[in-house]
Amino acid sequence: MTDASPPPSFQSLALPEPLLRALADVGYEAPSPIQAATIPPLLAGRDLVGQAQTGTGKTAAFALPALAKIDLAQARPQALVLTPTRELAIQVAEAFQRYAVHLPGFHVLPIYGGTGYGPQLSALRRGVHVLVATPGRLIDHLDRGTVDLSALRMAVLDEADEMLRMGFVDDVEAILQKTPEQRQVALFSATMPAPIRRIAERYLKDPAKVTIEQRTSTATGIRQRFWWVTGMHKLDALTRILEAEPFDAMIVFVRTKQATEELAGKLEARGFAAAAISGDIVQAQRERTIARLRDGQIDILVATDVAARGLDVERISHVLNYDIPHDTEGYVHRIGRTGRAGRSGEAILFVSPRERHLLRSIERATGQPIEPMTLPSAEVVNDQRVARFKQRIAEALASDDLAPFRALVDAFEGETGVAASEIAAALARLVQGDAPLLLQPDPPAAAAPPRGPAHREERGPPGARGDSPRPRHKADRPPDPGMARFRVEVGHAHGVRPGNIVGAIANEAKLEAGAIGRIDIRQDYSLVDLPADLPAATLGHLRKVRVAQQQLRIRPWLDRPAREGGDERPRPPRPPRPRGS
Repeated sequence: MTDASPPPSFQSLALPEPLLRALADVGYEAPSPIQAATIPPLLAGRDLVGQAQTGTGKTAAFALPALAKIDLAQARPQALVLTPTRELAIQVAEAFQRYAVHLPGFHVLPIYGGTGYGPQLSALRRGVHVLVATPGRLIDHLDRGTVDLSALRMAVLDEADEMLRMGFVDDVEAILQKTPEQRQVALFSATMPAPIRRIAERYLKDPAKVTIEQRTSTATGIRQRFWWVTGMHKLDALTRILEAEPFDAMIVFVRTKQATEELAGKLEARGFAAAAISGDIVQAQRERTIARLRDGQIDILVATDVAARGLDVERISHVLNYDIPHDTEGYVHRIGRTGRAGRSGEAILFVSPRERHLLRSIERATGQPIEPMTLPSAEVVNDQRVARFKQRIAEALASDDLAPFRALVDAFEGETGVAASEIAAALARLVQGDAPLLLQPDPPAAAAPPRGPAHREERGPPGARGDSPRPRHKADRPPDPGMARFRVEVGHAHGVRPGNIVGAIANEAKLEAGAIGRIDIRQDYSLVDLPADLPAATLGHLRKVRVAQQQLRIRPWLDRPAREGGDERPRPPRPPRPRGS
């Protein structure tokens, strides 16, 4: 089955009424192609193989059929979703919760490493209907006997190729073998490498096959730019853009309701006309806020994804992603708030070094490059501030009620002998208040993080550059900006592979897999590049994590191979020194 035109509404897919109400609540009007092609066979009970990129709407494609079959009276796991990372597990669990808002008593539980077992065990004892899990932590629960899959009706493998890349395929197969024989299985993957095809052939029965070709879905009239979040707080960077970038109205997207209120408050404190909306505000308040934006009473709307659905205000010239979305669908929806009806628009994305893989995912999925941008310099911002200050003076001079103030200034000048220009400067200082009028000059610019993927292996033959052979070890090259190098006590001697290390660290340290840099596996230890700002508590937890039956005992790499055992080959013994030398 290939890409088909979506039906006019979700009602035609025979979804239960509570799910249709939830979809209306979040503003979904029509199914995406993968939802239209996938929901009917899953509702009919067929196994399914879906090939689609992240950002096509596949979470709803499997979550809605799973929820349609849930027996709320039976508080045992009836649907299981396996994901490669903690972040995706949380995201999928939140989607289930959103779609199940009108299913009273529904419970979904994300299970992942990097946190204690206590809260997860408590939730399991209370009863859950859907589990969303990373393979490693679920295997632990199954081994402990704390998760019972005997009532399972549906199992979903989400981003199967990513689970393969992270070394989880054996765990995935072990989990599938512990599920009931009559359960339904849906497998979703952006690519179909041979190991994934083998899983499909072994564990799926006569599956429906859906392939969705990724199309560029962002408006061509929107210029897309990104800024590396380095060397400056995001709020200060946003302030510079607001001061120096000409815009009519702007939506600033953040991830949480709390963040909307905090950021809107900080922008108001800096003199901007801003307001917050989130999915929790009542409809009447939402409409009033949007009306104020439309009428020009406010210029900046700080919003979550859910709150901005269906929002169409002609004034919106800019969309700024203060927090990068975790999926392409969210990004496309966000920037679609500008550049509507043939108008041009501007989309700006803030990207931290550890989020660069999300930037690459968005570019791949949309088929459009996102160009780097340089923040307005302090000099540019100061020029704008001075121009605005002069404009305020000109507007005041044009008013008709200056006579009383002119008399006061003349009297003060006559009494004190202070020049009128000095009096004007003092009055301007009073008007400006405590906020400095001008920014301090910018320090020298720091190098931006690389755009390329995290390195897992050396590239190019020795001496390819013609000047010197490549370094013997990958670790001889310094870490990328924003990264630091660590040693872990597991290597070739223990049968470890890069995917084992990536999977363990990504889940236990609550990192996206793409945030992990170069991995250099040596004989009895390995070197791995991680974000330099990892908290001490996270490193403390990673020291106890086991990979290939070995504790990682992670610690900073001191770049002193002689002291750290860096040369894997034993040194030959020195010949005895001749006497008398």
